[in-house]
Amino acid sequence: MFEKILIANRGEIACRVAHTCKRLGVRTVAVYSDADTHARHVALCDEAYLLGPAPARDSYLKADLLLQIARQSGAQAIHPGYGFLSENAEFAEACQTAGVVFIGPPPKAIRAMGSKSAAKAIMEQAGVPLVPGYHGKDQTLDTLARSAAEIGYPVLIKASAGGGGKGMRVVESAGQLAEGVAAAQREALASFGDDQVLIEKYLFRPRHIEIQVFADKQGQAVYLFERDCSVQRRHQKILEEAPAPGMSPERRREMGEAAVAAARAIGYEGAGTVEFIAHQDGSFYFMEMNTRLQVEHPVTEMITGQDLVEWQLLVAAGEPLPRAQEQLAIQGHAFEARIYAEDPDRDFLPSIGRLEHLRTPAENLHVRIDTGVRQNDEVSPHYDPMIAKLIVWDQDRGGALRRLGQALADYQIVGVATNIRLLSALVAHPAFAAGEVNTGFIEIHRSSLFPDKQPVSDHILALATLGRLLYVEREAASRAHESGDPWSPWRSTSAWRLNDDNMQTLYFRDGERDVSVTAHYHGDHVRLDLPGGSLPVSGELKGEGDLVADLDGVRVRATLVRQGEDMVILSQGASHLLTLHNPLTEGMEDEVDAGSLAAPMPGTVTRILVQEGDTVATGDPLLILEAMKMEHTITAPRAGMIECIHYTVGDQVQEGVELLVLGGTP
Repeated sequence: MFEKILIANRGEIACRVAHTCKRLGVRTVAVYSDADTHARHVALCDEAYLLGPAPARDSYLKADLLLQIARQSGAQAIHPGYGFLSENAEFAEACQTAGVVFIGPPPKAIRAMGSKSAAKAIMEQAGVPLVPGYHGKDQTLDTLARSAAEIGYPVLIKASAGGGGKGMRVVESAGQLAEGVAAAQREALASFGDDQVLIEKYLFRPRHIEIQVFADKQGQAVYLFERDCSVQRRHQKILEEAPAPGMSPERRREMGEAAVAAARAIGYEGAGTVEFIAHQDGSFYFMEMNTRLQVEHPVTEMITGQDLVEWQLLVAAGEPLPRAQEQLAIQGHAFEARIYAEDPDRDFLPSIGRLEHLRTPAENLHVRIDTGVRQNDEVSPHYDPMIAKLIVWDQDRGGALRRLGQALADYQIVGVATNIRLLSALVAHPAFAAGEVNTGFIEIHRSSLFPDKQPVSDHILALATLGRLLYVEREAASRAHESGDPWSPWRSTSAWRLNDDNMQTLYFRDGERDVSVTAHYHGDHVRLDLPGGSLPVSGELKGEGDLVADLDGVRVRATLVRQGEDMVILSQGASHLLTLHNPLTEGMEDEVDAGSLAAPMPGTVTRILVQEGDTVATGDPLLILEAMKMEHTITAPRAGMIECIHYTVGDQVQEGVELLVLGGTP
């Protein structure tokens, strides 16, 4: 076993590798960019070295610098995690040349599977079924268009060199092909440095099932069963489980043996994943092989009781696989929910900011959290927006599903938008509970997963009002204590008035709605006049914002997080935002020019599709922003003429800045 390794990654995977190394007594070396100076993975490792500026190309992708740090620190091996250089054959070769062990497959295996086109050719020769498609080197639009027509629309355009949903577009008709190819190529070049694409027949409502494989240097190979990764957004997984629902033992063995055969065909070593598109009728097609540890590997660990990072270290050190195929068995069921800093209601736009409040469910035998962040950390625009992976296990799928729902309800994040509400809705959906999953699940059930926003209930208004009154009472007591006169009349917050009702009215803004709540003080409780009627309440505020409230005899708990005049109420697994405001200042805010188009997120302008003076129609694409490895197209909200464009390609922009001005139709 190695004595010291360098972890050439960041975030939750760097922390994940560090945990196993610490358990095994292996010392770890972290690397970090300027943006990650205070990151959790830096604190967890024994040593840490600065790489450079925040952009990955100037830090985590600098292969020469990583090898220099490995030599300087005395690291015997490099664990690349996933993403960045994990599937870079040139980096694996450079490690070999430098005498540093690359904890991953040999360069030839990475090359064989690194190109989706080449991988499919190998699989075709091995007799593995393939989705109909074009995987050739000729990338001219004429050739791609001819191939798409032969395959038949709709087709799926995919980056040949990558994964994770980057450089992927669904094209419904021939008229959309040119733009779809251009967009996929731009995103592929930005993410993987290679703009080659392939085209496949787009299969309607398939399942995405992948097989975890492992091989050692002695020629042994096993499969550690399957994961179902069908629930996706933007072609990227957000909810995975193992084993796959409805998988028969015969089909599991058939897919597992096909995956092992694929690994043997390329002389594979270490951890890998063979991904298949599967139909409900039992047929399946090879999609790609990821020559690294997968993001969703924890669900496999939970059902097999094996530490796959430990397996990686052992294999890289020349040891045989810890288990033979007949020694591996499935125990129970596991789910992984990826918690992202993104806004599902805004087409999953990444959300950037500080984690002002972060509280996670308690970890135990059934609940595991893999994360790279702590409270007050910043979610940066430079990297993937995943905050954490929430993993649960139980003896069966139903039990694991209930635990996942409860764990999501206990997960509290304030400061950035997250997908927790959507994950909770997915887990609670009857179709998901029944195992009726496919890659179009979110779109098929969009109406129930994205219900119209409802006004906050009287229950939430009561919690917000009571919490606000208790905050004011606490602060008044603190000021009185500091003044040296704890009996000062100014300490009272009961709104007592001579010859008047002792009452106070609070004004809240709930989205576009304004609502008022009047509090009447009655000794040991307060009576609130709410939109739905009167309610007696009392309670106690503990710690930073834990509220124990009595609402007319019903005891409830909530967490309140203040952000200036904003208050976030976290209750029963849901998050609600209310803003205190003064109705006397209503209408005094600066109006926003209805013709301006603001950046919905910080990012880089990668393409401008119009010129000043152009006339556009509603929905026309105007400009493309890239942030957190994803493209976002700014479209025209109405017809008009482009009056002014404020930025050029390559410019960095902040959220909310005016990108261009759309005037009236000339």
